Amino acid sequence: MITLPEELTPITDHLLAQGCYPVVVGGYLRDILLQQESKDIDIEVYAVKNFETLQSMLEPFGSVNLVGKSFGVLKLTLGSYELDFALPRKESKKARGHRGFNVQLSGQMDFVTAALRRDFTINAIGYDINSSLLLDPYGGQKDLDSHTLRCVNEKTFVEDPLRILRAIQMAARFNLTCDESLLKLMQSMVAEGVLSELPKERLFGELKKLLLKAVKPSIGFELMDRLGILDFLPELSALKTTLQDPVYHPEGDVWTHTLMAIDAMASLRTENDKRDLTLMLAVLCHDFGKPATTKEIMGRVRSIGHEEAGIKPAHDFLRRFTDEKRLIDEVLSLVAHHQKPMQFYKQQAKAPAIRRLGMKTNIGDLVIVAKADFLGRESEEAKSGQFPAGVWLLDHATSLNVSRTAPKPLLQGRDLIAEGIPPSKAFKEVLERAFEAQLDGEFTNRVEAKMWLKGYLDL
Repeated sequence: MITLPEELTPITDHLLAQGCYPVVVGGYLRDILLQQESKDIDIEVYAVKNFETLQSMLEPFGSVNLVGKSFGVLKLTLGSYELDFALPRKESKKARGHRGFNVQLSGQMDFVTAALRRDFTINAIGYDINSSLLLDPYGGQKDLDSHTLRCVNEKTFVEDPLRILRAIQMAARFNLTCDESLLKLMQSMVAEGVLSELPKERLFGELKKLLLKAVKPSIGFELMDRLGILDFLPELSALKTTLQDPVYHPEGDVWTHTLMAIDAMASLRTENDKRDLTLMLAVLCHDFGKPATTKEIMGRVRSIGHEEAGIKPAHDFLRRFTDEKRLIDEVLSLVAHHQKPMQFYKQQAKAPAIRRLGMKTNIGDLVIVAKADFLGRESEEAKSGQFPAGVWLLDHATSLNVSRTAPKPLLQGRDLIAEGIPPSKAFKEVLERAFEAQLDGEFTNRVEAKMWLKGYLDL
């Protein structure tokens, strides 16, 4: 039994009264059948005269946003729901890339024909609101029940290379297994280099879904490996041939550890997508430096200084997907210091070191990344689920007010002017010395800072 939001009823009743037939399609219906919550509802409207007629019928219900006339899509917000209304359409490939399609819109098209353009059978199910019947011409319900990912049509599937990445993130999100024919088809597409047709923002969009929505993102990365995609991502490929220290990492190679760590990170998500994306990417990239620094010493494999060595490969990897400088910088700062929580805990680091760490990265986020790294192992300590080093560092950073933000200078140029010192090049030197003293704990508030300044100037 498919239950739709009550808020939708006035709109669908209006469409039906006008002789049109709304059909719920795509991800919303799939998620409902999987008993998962969804707020994005796609509706194809049949027996409608044209796009303009559909738009006029929707306008009484709110602000209608045209997001793609060539694809016949109208967006309408209804409470907490995002509704996409569209005419049925057929697509045919005319050029390379995800936009190289001829699109044929027709309100008179039948559902079987319209659903043929869908990527996977589980996305090709419809719910006819008028008859309250499920429309499933390609066996999507059966594939959902068997956790199988199968394409609707091999000839149309190959026309859009983005579908390879959709398969990856959907397999991980819904715990699906690609059927053999789909697997071979995608392997062939990857080998032909079709992913190079896609702009980085499209690639990144699917990677985000994998990292932010999958309970076990490792399923998607394992599928990437099977499809041959790692051949085009050297930073990930290198992890497969790099061994861990068997004493501290009994799980084997760095690739295996990385997959375990990103699954651990998925269980630590904060429910803030922006923050979680930074954390997930940092864990994915955290050991990129190991292939360059791993050495065998007396029969043991050790990674020496891999934090710093990981910055460049992590930067190169991230730039393949995004130009967001702030995101890249935040990820790199976490990669560069991901071992610090454990090191500081073992050394019982003092306040000055913790304050300086807060200048370089977000300690609260760093603790989460380090915890995922720690839990991504097969050691007994990791299996306990506890990370005392992180608790220790976060407690100390919080007491120093540097757990989420870097310490700010207590002394400013105006304080020097107040002491009768005219603006000069010496300002910078004095303020730098004062900030170093602050980080060392020589003063902790404005009153103490001014007293320190007087003493410093009297020297």
